[in-house]
Amino acid sequence: MKKKFCVLLMLVVCYLSVYGKHTTVVVSLDGFRWDYPSMYSTPMLDYMAEHGVESGLIPSFPSKTFPNHYTLATGLYPDHHGIIANSFYDTETKEHFSLKNTEQKMNPKYYGGEPIWITAKKQGLKTAVFYWPGSDVNIQGMYPDVYYEYDKKPRLTFKERMDGVLEQLRKSENERPELIMAYMNEPDKSGHKYGPHSVQTRQAVMKVDSLIKYLYEGIQFLGLANEVNLIVLSDHGMTWVYETHVVDVTKYLEKNWFESVEGNTPANIYAKKGCAKKILKALQNVDHVRVWMKEDVPEYLHYGKNSRVGDVVVMPDVGYVIYDDKIEAGGTHGYDPNLQDMHAIFRAVGPDVYHLQTPHFPNVNIYSLICKLLGIVPAPNDGTLPFEVKSK
Repeated sequence: MKKKFCVLLMLVVCYLSVYGKHTTVVVSLDGFRWDYPSMYSTPMLDYMAEHGVESGLIPSFPSKTFPNHYTLATGLYPDHHGIIANSFYDTETKEHFSLKNTEQKMNPKYYGGEPIWITAKKQGLKTAVFYWPGSDVNIQGMYPDVYYEYDKKPRLTFKERMDGVLEQLRKSENERPELIMAYMNEPDKSGHKYGPHSVQTRQAVMKVDSLIKYLYEGIQFLGLANEVNLIVLSDHGMTWVYETHVVDVTKYLEKNWFESVEGNTPANIYAKKGCAKKILKALQNVDHVRVWMKEDVPEYLHYGKNSRVGDVVVMPDVGYVIYDDKIEAGGTHGYDPNLQDMHAIFRAVGPDVYHLQTPHFPNVNIYSLICKLLGIVPAPNDGTLPFEVKSK
């Protein structure tokens, strides 16, 4: 028995040593809608589509940045990992989570699940992460081997982040991270301000595409084309909202009915005791919104079981937002993930991926995919392997 175990252990070590030699690089382009390559010039992403995997990602609800980046990292729906929106009210602690509140944003208690950089580290792999949401938080008492605090300024420029990835790849084979991740907040920033169909967003799309090309050419120059799997993806899409498309739900409610209203697509309403049904009734016939008790949110949205979700969830129609003041016309997201405008980009190229086109798939599957490429055992998650990769 002991001899058989030793042989099995040697086979496992041999498998991991071969499989783990390849590095997986994941770059997120925030707000990069799945169809931007058909709207604007993206020669690098087109090249990746021609030589690797071409698809799109169906975001998790709500289709917002922070919940979806943490979903990409953990393979869990926001309802399961706890970051249920960019801002929310914690009914247990009576505290408000907000991206603008550094103390709350950096508090590990909000972050459930196991991010891929921790899964990798637990199994002996090295990791380097550039600004990925959640990577600068002390989750399970761990950080990536290399990471950057997002709120610490000046931040690295986009080019410096790509240079940082290449610097990690230049390390010796024994020191090189098996997992490298990087985040860029374009074209989301331009899409919000100018909308998805604008000169400025076109320029932002072309800029990040050129940076992916710069990274890819750097990988070739280092002679690592057969050792690096490059994944480019996004968290969500973008759609247009007119300045007049505002729904102020608070004007239909008595102030003593609720503790807080958080978010705009959707809005989570945290009711005072005994007032949830009053809120639901008051909003049921309001134009341009759908409203549910949290326990009645449609099952396909995978939302409403977490204690941080509001007692009443209000979803505006696409192209509308929930707000109690004036807004400027521009782009936004957060809507039903099934809406095509909310879908995100996915491209992958490298020695372990086939050349194929595949239908858009849920972004909870990304965690399983990365684990497969790294040859590690995934933690419990909501995803599955979205497509086959090459085996050694």
